[in-house]
Amino acid sequence: MRAVWQTPPAMPEPHAAPTHAIRGPALTFTGDAFASGVESTMRYESDAIVGMAGGKITQFGPADAVRPQLPPGIHIEEYGRDRLILPGFIDCHVHYPQTQIIGAYGEQLLDWLEKYTFVAEQQFADAVHARAVAEIFLDECLHNGTTTVAAFCTVHAHSVDAFFEAAGARGMRTIAGKCLMDRNAPEALRDTAQRGHDESKALIDRWHGKGRASYALTPRFAPTSTPEQMELAGALWKAHPGTYLQSHISENRTEVAWARRLFPERAGYLDVYDHYGQLGPRAIYGHGIWLTDAELARVHESGTAIAHCPTSNMFLGSGLFDLRKAKQRERPIRVGLATDVGAGTTLSMLRTMGAAYQVAQLGGSSLPAAQALYLATRGAAQALYLDDRIGSLAVGMEADMIVLDLKSTPLIDFRMRHCESLEEALFVQMTMADSRAIRATYIAGRAATPD
Repeated sequence: MRAVWQTPPAMPEPHAAPTHAIRGPALTFTGDAFASGVESTMRYESDAIVGMAGGKITQFGPADAVRPQLPPGIHIEEYGRDRLILPGFIDCHVHYPQTQIIGAYGEQLLDWLEKYTFVAEQQFADAVHARAVAEIFLDECLHNGTTTVAAFCTVHAHSVDAFFEAAGARGMRTIAGKCLMDRNAPEALRDTAQRGHDESKALIDRWHGKGRASYALTPRFAPTSTPEQMELAGALWKAHPGTYLQSHISENRTEVAWARRLFPERAGYLDVYDHYGQLGPRAIYGHGIWLTDAELARVHESGTAIAHCPTSNMFLGSGLFDLRKAKQRERPIRVGLATDVGAGTTLSMLRTMGAAYQVAQLGGSSLPAAQALYLATRGAAQALYLDDRIGSLAVGMEADMIVLDLKSTPLIDFRMRHCESLEEALFVQMTMADSRAIRATYIAGRAATPD
C-alpha cells in the first residue's frame, strides 16, 4: 500500500513527560480538509508514537524522532503496520433513549415519532431503565470507536443524570440535555415552559463543566415547544455562556410545512430559532436537508453548525443533505457527522461515513474518504467548538483515540492487498468496515473498550 500526502510538520515541544505511549501508523488533520484541501491538512505517519500523560497527548510524531524523548522504561503499546491510530470519532447528534428502537420498521419522520419514539421515551420515567439504557448506549459507542457524543435525553431530568453519570464513569467528553416539549407530544412527555426552564437550569448547575460534561439546552424541535418555551430556552442559553443548544431543523418537508403553520409570523423555519435567540456558536442542529439558500447563509453568518445524519435521512426517506452546497467556499458551514440513532441505523461512524458517501453520490456529487474521516473527527470537533481539545492528534490535545484494524474481516483483508494508496485504503474502511475494525479505544489516554 503506497502512502500519500505525507506532510510531517515540525515537531512541537512536549508539554510534560509521558507516562505511557502507543506506536503504529497514525493519521490526523491539521486544518480544514474542505477549506484548505486534503493535501495540505492530512498528516499521515507510517510509524508514529503518541505519548500521553494526565489524559493529554504529550508527544506525537515519527517514532524515530519521538523515541529518544521518552523516559527510560516507559511502556509503549505496539500496534503493527496493519493498524491505524486515529483521533476518536465524534457523534454530533444522537438520541440515547432511542437505542431500544433502532431499526424500527416503516413510517416517515412524524409518524415514526408517534409510533416508536414517544412510546419508548415514556419508559424513561423509570430512572432504573434510564440508567440501564445509558450504560448500554455508551458501551456501544466505545465499541464503535466513538469517544464524544452530543446526545438528546428525554423530558425526564433523571434521564440526563443517568447519562452524565454513566459518561463520567467512563471518562468521556459528552454534551447532553433534557428535551423540552410542552405541546404536540403525549401528555406523559410534556413539561411546561416554566418547569422545563427550571429543570434545565438545575441540570446546568449540576452538570455543566463538571469533569468532561457540557450541558445543551434541548428544545426537541420548534413544533413541540410553545413560543413561551422557546423564549425561555433562548434566554436560559444566553444566560449561561459556554453551554450548548441542540435541536432539529428542516429534516422532512412535512415537518417544515408544519413549523411554518405553527409560527406563521416568522419568515421560515430557521427564523423561528433565530427569533428566539437559538442560533450562534455552540448551537448545533440535526439534518438541515431542506434549508433554503438564505437560511444557509444565516447559518454560516451566525456560526451555527449542522449535524449531517445520512443513515437516518435515508432510513426515514427524509431527503439528501447537500454537503457540497453546505461547504460552498463563499459561506462555508460548520458540519459534523452524526448517527442520529435510533432513526439512524448504526452507531458506527465508519458505516455513517460510508452512508455520507452514498448520499453525496445520489445527490450528484462525491465525498472523498479523507473528507468523510475529517467530518467524523476534526470537522465534528469544529462543529462543536471543541477543536482546541479533541478531534486531532497533536501535543496538548485530550488523548481520545482509536486504533483501527485495517484487516478486520477476511474480505477486507483480501481487498486491502490490492490498495495502491492511502486514500483507497481509507475508502475501503469507510465502505466495508464496522465495529469489528475498532481494535482499541482510548479515553483520556486510558484503554477504555469494554470487555
